[in-house]
Amino acid sequence: MNKLDISIIGVPMDLGQNRRGVDMGPSAIRYAGVVERLQALGHTVKDEGDIAISHTRKEQSPNTHLRNLEDVMEGNTKLANKVHEVLLEGRYPLVLGGDHSIAIGTLAGLADRYENLGVIWYDAHADLNTAETSPSGNIHGMPLAVSIGLGHEDLVNIRSFAPKIKPENVVIIGARSVDPGERELIKEKGIKVFSMHEIDKHGMTEVMNQTIAYFHERNVDGVHLSLDLDGLDPLYTPGVGTPVPGGISYRESHLAMEMLYSSNLITSAEFVEVNPILDEKNKTADVAVGLMGSLFGESLI
Repeated sequence: MNKLDISIIGVPMDLGQNRRGVDMGPSAIRYAGVVERLQALGHTVKDEGDIAISHTRKEQSPNTHLRNLEDVMEGNTKLANKVHEVLLEGRYPLVLGGDHSIAIGTLAGLADRYENLGVIWYDAHADLNTAETSPSGNIHGMPLAVSIGLGHEDLVNIRSFAPKIKPENVVIIGARSVDPGERELIKEKGIKVFSMHEIDKHGMTEVMNQTIAYFHERNVDGVHLSLDLDGLDPLYTPGVGTPVPGGISYRESHLAMEMLYSSNLITSAEFVEVNPILDEKNKTADVAVGLMGSLFGESLI
C-alpha cells in the first residue's frame, strides 16, 4: 500500500439500536490517537469532522417495525454524500462509528465509484435482517441486507439506486450470532461466511488467504472493510453494545489486518460500535486504533 491521503469521517450515530453511548465512539477513537498513529506511518490525514446526526429518538416509526427510521435515513444520506465527495477528491475514506447502521451510508457513497465492489464484514453478526425478520427493529442489524437491496425502500434507495453491492461479493468473517432469517438469506444468496467454527478449525491465516483469493477470483475493483468491534471477543473489546463470547482474538485480528495490508486490496474502511459508556478506560477504542495501525502498514520491524 502506498502512502495514502486519508479522510477521517466521524458518524456519531446511536439511532440504529437502543443502547446509548455509541454516538461518542468517533470521539473516543480520536482520543485514542488515530490521527497521530496514521500520520506516524507516513500517511496524510485530514479529519473531516463529524456528520451532523439528529439525537431525537422516535423509537419505532409509524407503519414500520424499524426504530428511528427517518433519522437513520437522513444521517446515512449525509454520510453517503460525504463519502462520495471524498472519493471525488481522490482520498481514502476512513469512517468512524457510531453503530453499524452507518454502513448503509458508507456503502451507498462507495457504490457508484466501484462497478464491482467487494465487502469484508468483520462482525459477530451477519446484519442481514429486514423489518420482517428482525427480532428488535434495530437498523444496526440490517445494513448488509439494505446494501444488497433488501429492506425498507427509503434505506435501500439512498442516492437513488440499488443494490449497492452484490451478495456474492460479500465475505463475513467472525460470525457467531446469526438469526434464523439471516441464515436462510445467506444460503439463498450464496454469501460467503467464515464463522468462528472455520476460524477455529483452519486458523486465521487460512481464512484470510481464502478471503483474498476469493476477491481476486471475483475480479473486484475495490474492497471495503466494515469492522464491528464486537467481531473480537469481548475480553478484548468490552465497550460494545452487543457482545458475543467466543470471538476472534486480539492477535488473530491484528494478523487479519496485516494480511489485508499486504494484499493491497482494501480501498476504504470503517470501524464501528465503540461505546465508551460500556468500555474500560477506552480499551475498545485503543484496540480499534491498533487494528487501524496494522491495516495501514504498522509493523514491529
